[in-house]
Formats: sequence, structure tokens, C-alpha cells
Amino acid sequence: MGKSADVIAEGVAIATSAARLTVKNHILVGTIAQGGSFDVAKYMNDAHEALLALAAESDEAAELANKLRKRAHGRYSDPHGTHDYRDRDVRNLKKRAKQSSAVADRLREMADDPETLRFLVEAARAAAWSDVAGNLQSRLTVEAMRPDEDPDYATMREARMQALRLVDLQALASDQRARRKNREKADKAAEKAGKAAAKAAEREEKRAARQML
Repeated sequence: MGKSADVIAEGVAIATSAARLTVKNHILVGTIAQGGSFDVAKYMNDAHEALLALAAESDEAAELANKLRKRAHGRYSDPHGTHDYRDRDVRNLKKRAKQSSAVADRLREMADDPETLRFLVEAARAAAWSDVAGNLQSRLTVEAMRPDEDPDYATMREARMQALRLVDLQALASDQRARRKNREKADKAAEKAGKAAAKAAEREEKRAARQML
């Protein structure tokens, strides 16, 4: 890719991350704070709106760059500040406007693609669950105390129950099965290695005994 294409791709990536963060926050509020259920369709709509909002911001950036380009055209005096552009900046401002417009166009395409929206929502849900899991894990170090000694026990218990709304239980079960299989494979490999080592030691003892005869 050329330099301009790289800039556009980076702009789209940054905007996508911002949209994912927005959706993640909506998921946390909707499922934890408000006690709602995880509805993919609802959050796909949130993702759609977030991408369109970011596309509008890119359009505004393109419009601003064009205004600055027109203002800078034909001005050759020394600039008085970072954004006091001159004729020599016209080319870069024109390129910047095109790049921002391209980012906006790409974001609108993504906003109209159901698969892209679903992927973004799933990524946001994973990020939300990661946040919740991290917070709960940190709480576990504190919750060794009895429930009646922890003033936040009821609140945190409710949060834990609500957090289950974010979990794909089927995927979690599949992950647990995979972990168990990996442990079984590791145990079998260790057992096999142990037997091989024992046989090697036995052979060495027999060889040493024959040398002594």
C-alpha cells in the first residue's frame, strides 16, 4: 500500500477501536448497571450509530482541511502559528481532506455491513467481559472475608450474576473441554516420558552389571 492508503487504513482502525469502546461501554451499562440482557441486535444498532458518528467526524475534518486549504492558497508570508497555513501547505491540506473523506466513506460502508457490525459487537462483548472478569478477580483477593463482613458483598454478588449475561456459556464450556484435553495430553506425555526414562535407567543398570562380571 502507498503512504496515503496506510494513513486511511490507520484512520479506519482508530475509528473502529473507538466504536468498539463505545459499544463496550453500552454493554457494560446495559447488562451490569441496568440489569438488562445481552441483545446482539440492539448492540449492532449501537455499533451502526457509533460508526456513522465517527464517519461524520471524518467528514467534518475533511471540510475543515478544505477550508484551510482555500484560506492558505496564495499566502506566502511567514506563518504566525502551527495552524496558520500558507500556500506551500495547500498540497498537504488537499491530501488530508481526501484521506479524511476516504475514512468517512469506509466507515459508512462498515456501518451498512451486518457481518462487520456483528463482529464489532462480539469484540466489544469480549472486551466488556474481560473488564468484568478482571474486576471480579481483583475482588476475590478481598472477598476471603465472610459476606457479613464485606459491605459491598450484595452489590458485587449482583454484579457477578449480571456478568453472566455477557458470557457465551457454550463457548466457555468448549474452552474448558479444550483445556481438559490439553491437560490430559500433557499428563500422558509426561507418563510416557517417565516410562521411557525408567526403561533407559534399567538398561543402564543392566549394562553396568554386565561390565562388572
